[in-house]
Amino acid sequence: MESKSEQNEEWSSGVWAHLAAVRRQSPLVQCITNFVSMDLVANTLLSAGASPAMVHSVVEVPDFTPHIHALCVNVGTLTPDWLPSMKAAAELASKLGKPWVLDPAAVSCSGFRLNACLELVGFEPTVIKGNGSEIIALSSASPGQTKGADSSHESTDAIEAAKSLSLSSGAVVAVSGAVDIVTDGKQVIGVHNGTKMMQKITATGCSLAGLIAAFLAIDPLKPLEATVSAMSIFGIAGELGEAMAKGPASLRMHLIDSLYGLDETTVLNRVNITRFG
Repeated sequence: MESKSEQNEEWSSGVWAHLAAVRRQSPLVQCITNFVSMDLVANTLLSAGASPAMVHSVVEVPDFTPHIHALCVNVGTLTPDWLPSMKAAAELASKLGKPWVLDPAAVSCSGFRLNACLELVGFEPTVIKGNGSEIIALSSASPGQTKGADSSHESTDAIEAAKSLSLSSGAVVAVSGAVDIVTDGKQVIGVHNGTKMMQKITATGCSLAGLIAAFLAIDPLKPLEATVSAMSIFGIAGELGEAMAKGPASLRMHLIDSLYGLDETTVLNRVNITRFG
């Protein structure tokens, strides 16, 4: 069995290569996300080197979506008016072979939201990213105990649900938490980067979904590896940001600055990724 340091070494060069490619290629990422998160999602993508587009009108989807490199759909402030845009963009992205990420925020809040997310899963997302409670609810296709967009479960509680959802949907499933979990239904990877204070900033999870989409755009044939890299990079930026922050508000600022300023040495030294099992 590989030691922890050997596992980190195995992943670290790939994590840096992914970030460098995002900066070099500046992929165009369409984000149909919620009102609360738009600002931080856009700034996260810009700081990483990607190009965000907050285009959510169903009227624009046929003209715009064919030109994107990846799509991110987040249902955080879902309304009946927005769902057709999400479905149209997801269907077109899937048809055109463009990677896309589904973030089923607060999926268990209502039957409307759960059914909407199940419909979106039918359009074959490349990655489904949620917290433990969201992944458990979506995997079982039933509402559960809910605290809105907050999780009532640890990410590690959702490993089996994530594997099941991955196998049934064909998507890589990412579970955010104290340890981020990424699985393709067989492999289970743990990303140990990040900081607890990030949970005190609204839209960090939404921003992570957008970042995953950017990483998928530059390595669409390796969605598990691209997702792991995005989660590690975002976590490292959070660690560096927290070292300079006095609380959540300043962490938000320093998180964006740290993501923008990440260099190869820092990434290689701070990647903390292991395999489960």
